[in-house]
Amino acid sequence: MNVDMETKSQSAPSRERVAAIHTELKVEDETFLTDNFLRQLINVGEVDILVGLPTYNNAKTIGSVVRAIQSGILRSFPRERAVIVNADGGSRDGTPELVTGISIDDGRPASNLFALRTLHSISTRYAGSPSSGVALRTILAAAELLRAKACVVMSPESTNIETEWLSKLLRPIYRDGFDLVTPTYRRHKFEGLLMTNLLYPMIRALYGVRIHEPYTSEFGFSGRLGSQFLSQNGWNDGQGVELRLTLAAITGGYRISESFLGEKDHVERRASDLVPTLRETVGVLFSALESDFAKWSTVAVAQPEVPTGGGPGALLDPMRVNRKRLREMFSTGIVELESVFRSILSPSTLAELQRIARSGEDEFHYSGELWVKTVYEFAASFQKSVISRDHIIQALAPLFRGRAFTFLTENRNASANDVENNIEGLCLEFERLKPYLLQVWKSGE
Repeated sequence: MNVDMETKSQSAPSRERVAAIHTELKVEDETFLTDNFLRQLINVGEVDILVGLPTYNNAKTIGSVVRAIQSGILRSFPRERAVIVNADGGSRDGTPELVTGISIDDGRPASNLFALRTLHSISTRYAGSPSSGVALRTILAAAELLRAKACVVMSPESTNIETEWLSKLLRPIYRDGFDLVTPTYRRHKFEGLLMTNLLYPMIRALYGVRIHEPYTSEFGFSGRLGSQFLSQNGWNDGQGVELRLTLAAITGGYRISESFLGEKDHVERRASDLVPTLRETVGVLFSALESDFAKWSTVAVAQPEVPTGGGPGALLDPMRVNRKRLREMFSTGIVELESVFRSILSPSTLAELQRIARSGEDEFHYSGELWVKTVYEFAASFQKSVISRDHIIQALAPLFRGRAFTFLTENRNASANDVENNIEGLCLEFERLKPYLLQVWKSGE
């Protein structure tokens, strides 16, 4: 689908720029940017707004997502040149055809019939298995070639996407000069425990920036940040690329903002999903600490909140969580992985964890202080590669479940404000114990 209200197409990417990126971005022996995709990009020409849409078998939800994107462009950027770039991981349900086949007239208000300058919708299928890293690289390469000023990546799985989301993620970049806009959501108080109990407080303590959702499937970014990340990021491993982009924005001194989008879809996760999630988040963060040491080691305190649209507190609706299973998996892991923990943890930390594992349900308490020491010792051991780094990440899984059990217990009857205060208290523990991380990081033990 291609709608162009201009009499003259915009400048196409030069052959030199196409050749440079075409040569640079290789995946083993296969050219990363296919000839067909390059032809589509040349036909589009330069744009102001680029919307990246990574997909894989999303036919059930993609229609509403595309219509919300189109409506958002029409309402908030009616006179800007825009393109939707679909990077597909090999869908077999017709997802790409749905992306490019939905007519813009479905979402065009009558009063805006001739307001839109240019809207293209193009799609490419990249080689290999579905990968968020490959999809993002495809989108970044397209943004670089089309000289997009403001870009946004939208999740194809959102069932409650609103038209306003596009503006909330793009406007701070296009109008106000920010380089990265991450979302905040209204979640249930027991959702996103890895984010609230590890990623957010640790990044805040170490890097001094308060980004509540540093790892997310929806975010906006400037063309200059995208170009920098495309050229400097190591693309051999695509895991956790969204978090890598956030950390690159922090360490690169780019302007960062947050926008409140509303309630976040609840996605059911199996217990077995935890280890892959830890690899994509904690593994990426631990890896970054090594190269970013000169940056984070000198940060004293966290800066004030980044600009945000704000929003209401956590949802308090009843939610079933198998707390008993979490406790059992923690206690079993402490016993079965004892030799592994002896390589990673200090004797005092391991002894305290073993004591907790032997305690009854009513006495079970994995304190914030002990949890922070645990995470920091894991980070230092990861840096030293005391054992396989992947084994270190896997070993964190049962301990996180133990911490999750305590968080659920402490906040079972808590109000939204109480939950926020408890998370803030944990953040302060991460900040207070940062010298301990530096101590174990530099230790030869």
